[in-house]
Amino acid sequence: MLRKLKFILILTIIFSMFTLSRYFIVAGPALYPGNYGEEVKSLQQRLKNWEYYDGTADGFYDLDTFLAVRRFQECYGLYPSGIADSDTLAAIGLRKYVKAGTAYAQGTQISNEQLLARAINGEARGEPYEGQVAVGAVILNRTRDPKFPNTIAGVIYQPGAFTAVSDGQINVPIDPNSTVVKAARDALNGWDPTNGCLYYWNPATATSKWIWSRKIITKIGKHNFGI
Repeated sequence: MLRKLKFILILTIIFSMFTLSRYFIVAGPALYPGNYGEEVKSLQQRLKNWEYYDGTADGFYDLDTFLAVRRFQECYGLYPSGIADSDTLAAIGLRKYVKAGTAYAQGTQISNEQLLARAINGEARGEPYEGQVAVGAVILNRTRDPKFPNTIAGVIYQPGAFTAVSDGQINVPIDPNSTVVKAARDALNGWDPTNGCLYYWNPATATSKWIWSRKIITKIGKHNFGI
């Protein structure tokens, strides 16, 4: 009975949003309140891992899921519809491509190599080549860790994760012959100078007490790399 009431409330909220906003648009495949299945369960689990959702990952898109998706969208600069559209699913790492026209990289869909190169360029273009590969490797290592999104786009666009996103450098195309593209390619091909690290920081500028609680595994150029 409680679940039914929650579902009715969700529909009421959605109807109100639709009638009040002329800009309410959902493009492409999406997950909606009332949906049930494994992808909803994965969505809930990812939101739970990132502390947007404190319910049970039971695969039912209920009111709590709706509100958690809205919080996630607000944090990412997406339209807070509460519906997990293709942009939202890409941001959270459940869809392969990043779409244009949102808070993501501008232009058409871009390859993982190009997106990774843009992140490396923004984060480590002044570093030695090994250090550039290392930054790419950290991003890839995160895609394999359950604490992070499981796609390159999801990791890069995680809120507050990379300055290259917040300052817009992620939107600047990189020449295919650039060193950072080669560094991205080497990282994608399996070179990991960090030996599995999930974090990096510049000890000369890092002010976060939390980052200094990480175990340092190696230092390359100006960056510490840790777990």
